[in-house]
Amino acid sequence: MQEIIPAALAGERVDRVVALLTGLPRAEVSALVARGAVRLAGRTVSTRAARVAVGDELDVEVPEGSRGPAALTAEPAVAVPVVHADDWVVVVDKPTGLVVHPGAGNPRGTMVAGLLARYPDLAGVGAPDRPGIVHRLDKGTSGLLVVARTPTAYDALVTQLRDRRVERRYLALVVGVPAPGKGMVDAPLARSRRDPTRMAVSAGGREARTAYEVLERFADPATALLACSLETGRTHQIRAHLAAIGHPVVGDTRYGHRRRAPAVSPRVFLHATRLAFDHPATGERVAFDAPLPPDLEAVLESLR
Repeated sequence: MQEIIPAALAGERVDRVVALLTGLPRAEVSALVARGAVRLAGRTVSTRAARVAVGDELDVEVPEGSRGPAALTAEPAVAVPVVHADDWVVVVDKPTGLVVHPGAGNPRGTMVAGLLARYPDLAGVGAPDRPGIVHRLDKGTSGLLVVARTPTAYDALVTQLRDRRVERRYLALVVGVPAPGKGMVDAPLARSRRDPTRMAVSAGGREARTAYEVLERFADPATALLACSLETGRTHQIRAHLAAIGHPVVGDTRYGHRRRAPAVSPRVFLHATRLAFDHPATGERVAFDAPLPPDLEAVLESLR
């Protein structure tokens, strides 16, 4: 089995990635690593704790008879707002609450299952349990993401993400007002030792950079609307970075401080508002914009 690591898996342990892509239990994956059957970026993996990076080529010698990943079932009932579709890519304006692909606790009702019902050709692109997915948004985050419809488009988008040629811009409402009003959070991120479901700033983590700019300030309660741009794409990057500088995203109970957080938003106020990339077929730069959904726009109106 050969796969190119997408941004959605960047930074994960290689044994977890192999388990996800092959459907094999961790014990069998560990045995594969021990006998040199797993290669990453052209080198034999010597430790199962090695981390993968976007664009790495993963090569696994899967023994005959080993069970593969469970087949993903198309689900026509899952509504997925599509803002653009052609023979190469699909651009989605994901609503909050919709999980991008199956994972622990979310085997069905995912965005990719809904897309598979409309675009059956996705089934042969990328990983079997997350076909076409090259990057993702958290369940509570709304906004734009692109899905590849062909292997060529998949490889092209993974390469652009690795080379940081994909523009991803977010709007976030945060607690307090950052000073200075424009800056860059440059701090490596890794899984928290206390809680592995969280990301934390760590000297031994993977590089992560988030640019921000204050667009609007509010006095009661003290909050600010930020435009945030990703230079890297780590798990929970914006949420973890903004919390690290003392300005967590409003409504974010995982990274915020419940006692200090103003109760002004019904959910995490984070929206992927702009997405731009080079089209895999034409090379032309294409860009898409998604305005704030009504629930978040209503939050701003109440603050104004």
